[in-house]
Amino acid sequence: MTPRIDFLSFAGRGVALTKHLAVFAALMALWEFAARFGLVDTILLPPPRQIAQGLIQLYIENREIYWHFWVTFLEALGGFLIGGGLGLILAVGSAQSPSFRRYVAPYAIALNVTPGLALTPIIIAWFGFGMSSKVALGAIVCFFPVFVNTLIGLTRTDEDTLEMFRSLGASRWQTFLKLQVPEALPITFAGCKIAITTALVGAVVAEFSQGTAGIGILMQRFAFALDMSSAIAALLSMSLLGLILFYLIEILDDLIVFWRRDRRMEAVGRRRQARWEAGLSKSRD
Repeated sequence: MTPRIDFLSFAGRGVALTKHLAVFAALMALWEFAARFGLVDTILLPPPRQIAQGLIQLYIENREIYWHFWVTFLEALGGFLIGGGLGLILAVGSAQSPSFRRYVAPYAIALNVTPGLALTPIIIAWFGFGMSSKVALGAIVCFFPVFVNTLIGLTRTDEDTLEMFRSLGASRWQTFLKLQVPEALPITFAGCKIAITTALVGAVVAEFSQGTAGIGILMQRFAFALDMSSAIAALLSMSLLGLILFYLIEILDDLIVFWRRDRRMEAVGRRRQARWEAGLSKSRD
């Protein structure tokens, strides 16, 4: 029965993908039809074929997108690592000490409600016109999702399970590592998925304000020159970068929080069983 179940699941995914592709093709055909018959302004909204030509020019002909893509990737990733790491550290401290939480939480909330765009001139004045200002703004805007999600995950521990740990004589450190952290990891990774995309937004906003490299500045140049097909092609490249960053966190989520997925749980269980059986056979020898 298992092969048939797998086949049906694969067939179902194929049918769903076909439907999505059909809807996409219909939208592109409608867009092309509207452009050909003058229903939209092709200068401001070029048809799909011109956007495809812009993609070919960026990625194949002059290949200028790759350097800008890499710069924005490093800026967003650096901002996420700094802002997310700081949020994680402060969330752990706040979860372990209510007094520490009372002092940290108001500043974190104040930082979150301050628009990142308003901070851009100050960040540029502090960190200059290089990559550091983009990383700094990305770190600021991605700090709060990691902080608040991790804090919620660490403080909303099941009381019955916590009481069981106490009855077994678990120390505070053991309770933190064996109970609080595993329960907090799913919601922490949810915050990281939000944070990685906001870090990209922060980096691009800083590129719009000033910069010499990055997808944001490249798109801005095309838009100012009214080369809208290339501008939209750069925008699609920015979306692609966001998907890459998002799925990097998704992969880490799948590897670390394996117990939420039956497939990963079975695979990890089989590996651990194989290691246990190998160790048992060695001890017998």
